[in-house]
Amino acid sequence: MDAADRLAAVQAGIRRACASAGRADAPLLVAVSKTFAADAIEPLIAAGQRHFGENRVQEAGAKWPALQTHTPGIVLHLVGQLQSNKAAEAIALFSVIHSVDRPSLVAALGKAQAATGKRPACYLQANIGDEAQKGGCALADLPALLDQARHAGLDIAGLMCVPPADIEPGPYFALLAEHAKRLGLAGLSMGMSSDYETAALLGSTVVRVGSALFGSRG
Repeated sequence: MDAADRLAAVQAGIRRACASAGRADAPLLVAVSKTFAADAIEPLIAAGQRHFGENRVQEAGAKWPALQTHTPGIVLHLVGQLQSNKAAEAIALFSVIHSVDRPSLVAALGKAQAATGKRPACYLQANIGDEAQKGGCALADLPALLDQARHAGLDIAGLMCVPPADIEPGPYFALLAEHAKRLGLAGLSMGMSSDYETAALLGSTVVRVGSALFGSRG
């Protein structure tokens, strides 16, 4: 399939899931373009995709300014872990940051916002499977982190998670939705190439899809 076909197939999958769930809305589709060069991204832009996700600030800074110059309306999402010392660069590049997970990063982002006047939408990343190797805030610490983020002036849109690999993701998505509701947050950034339909069924408002749109990474 070419880029337009892959995009149409993912959009159809989202529609199916929403119909099954009786949802009138649909989650926003973010195409995760990490590791892919401009020549792989441009066909998706031509097919109408406008929201793109990157894992690294440096990689995004190297390839997106030129692409954005050619196509107005591109919205960049940072979906990977963010070092506190890259907060100012992230604020400059991204409209949405999905991986706010600790007080030191909250403080760095608040300082960068104050210096630049830019205020991206942010998601608090939860370590939904309590996995030591993954980023994300412990579920029990989310209320305190939310308070700190709001005090720092961050615009918190919702919660984000990456469920454990090779395990049915549905219970983890449901758990994240439960915590978001408890905190009064509407946004749920959950679902990737292997499970975006499940995420849409369970209330995701943003799905982050890479390989289903771009093919396998080398």
